[in-house]
Amino acid sequence: MIVSYDTIAMSYIKPPYHITSEILNLIAKISEKIGELNAIQLNRPPAELRKSNRIKTIQSSLSIEGNTLTEEQITALLNNKRILAPEKDIIEVKNAIEVYDMLNAFKPLKLKSLLDAHKILMKGLIPNAGKFRSGNVGIVKGSKVTHVAPHGNMVTGLLNNLLDYVKYDGDPILIKSCVFHYEFEFIHPFNDGNGRMGRLWQTLLLMNKYLVFEYLPVESIIKTEQNKYYEALNKSDSLGHCTPFIVFMLESIFKSLNSLYQLPNVSLQEEDRISIFKEVIGNKPFSRKDYLQHFKSISSATASRDLKSATEKGFLNKSGEKRLSSYNYN
Repeated sequence: MIVSYDTIAMSYIKPPYHITSEILNLIAKISEKIGELNAIQLNRPPAELRKSNRIKTIQSSLSIEGNTLTEEQITALLNNKRILAPEKDIIEVKNAIEVYDMLNAFKPLKLKSLLDAHKILMKGLIPNAGKFRSGNVGIVKGSKVTHVAPHGNMVTGLLNNLLDYVKYDGDPILIKSCVFHYEFEFIHPFNDGNGRMGRLWQTLLLMNKYLVFEYLPVESIIKTEQNKYYEALNKSDSLGHCTPFIVFMLESIFKSLNSLYQLPNVSLQEEDRISIFKEVIGNKPFSRKDYLQHFKSISSATASRDLKSATEKGFLNKSGEKRLSSYNYN
């Protein structure tokens, strides 16, 4: 029996939400901002900015869950220095560092990848890291139960449906990633770690389409507006659709992109240019002229130094001499 793509695509149940004029306007603004960042080669920020943004992402996402470590303490851990802090908080940060270093290894549309990421993120913190919960769970704020999640025996089916929706539905990934984030929190598939996993997986879904999201600290905006984050989740719960949460997340994404665009004196260094050009050219051979055409703001001498250094470091192979030189990535 042959099953067509259309049959597979129609087999999921689409989560409820409305695409409003506000959402369309935010999508347009975000797309325009991504285009501007691409034009000035900030779609992959410079190395130092990538590092600082990654630290902000980890600190913000864990802080939302009650972690007490500062950006300075996380930087110290990244540099293999000892810090004085609660053991649980240190384990959470070390786990998050490991997961974010592996971002490109995860497959965002595969359930196994999601379980693998949770296992790393929560190892040493809960006994069933990397496994879905089996029983009932409710979310309590103070003395009030604010959300009762679906029964544990429904989790696998609900997540498979959600991933099929992301894979096959025709709406923009900017919308679908927000829907995934909300529905993931609604399903609450794990006994612990759902918040940080939902934020992590939205990043993965977005960076699969837009490179800039790999190092964009959207979580820092969420942390700053944490009350609005929970308000958007609760309002979506009460309405029975996640439109308010989509709006909140798109606004947060736009603010994060805008903050990156407005950074002063951000300039690409040699390693940044070499890394970026690899994504542009792939395995094809290229000349210094090709390199210069992509990085129009640098001089011929700078281009020559870049290529010479990258060749000496083993990133590039070189054939020919002087103007006839040709390069390709290892």
